[in-house]
Amino acid sequence: MQQLIFATSNKGKIKEIRAVLADMDYQVLSMEDAGIHVEIDENGADFEENARIKAWAVHNVSHTLVLADDSGLEIDHLNREPGVHSSRYMGEDTSYEIKNAKILERLAGVPMEQRTARFVCAIAAVFADGRCVTVRETMEGYIGYEARGENGFGYDPIFYLEPGGLSNGELSLEEKNRLSHRGKALKAMKKELL
Repeated sequence: MQQLIFATSNKGKIKEIRAVLADMDYQVLSMEDAGIHVEIDENGADFEENARIKAWAVHNVSHTLVLADDSGLEIDHLNREPGVHSSRYMGEDTSYEIKNAKILERLAGVPMEQRTARFVCAIAAVFADGRCVTVRETMEGYIGYEARGENGFGYDPIFYLEPGGLSNGELSLEEKNRLSHRGKALKAMKKELL
């Protein structure tokens, strides 16, 4: 079994990734699992560039196959904020409970048809031979009027697939991996890995 390092220390994200890649002949390691501790400055202009920055930073230390993603939430009514700054929105140490509450506050009184949003995920792979491939997928939906659900992480409790439907925080891991931006991007990347 080959090793594959996914450039993240996010336990929720690594759980999703392992579930989607479970049928492949790879042992998926987080940076922590691989003993890699590098500071990565995510200063790219878009999700794809940030994914490549992360993948190359870890590849330059490990010299092995590395995948990295950059993902975030774009809310149309807020000029696609928080966008590429999703994880750093309101500060890196601000909890998602506070971030989600702030977004709901900023959208107070905005009708459902103007609450359109999407999760975006770009995944970059740097192969042992130095080849780099990037894929991008989205999950379209809406920002609801309240946070619901204990599943998932980040902005999942305020993101709804359809008006009056379930939030991402209410989906099972299997449902989320089938529908999500990251699940779709990982499936697209699986084709590249094969």
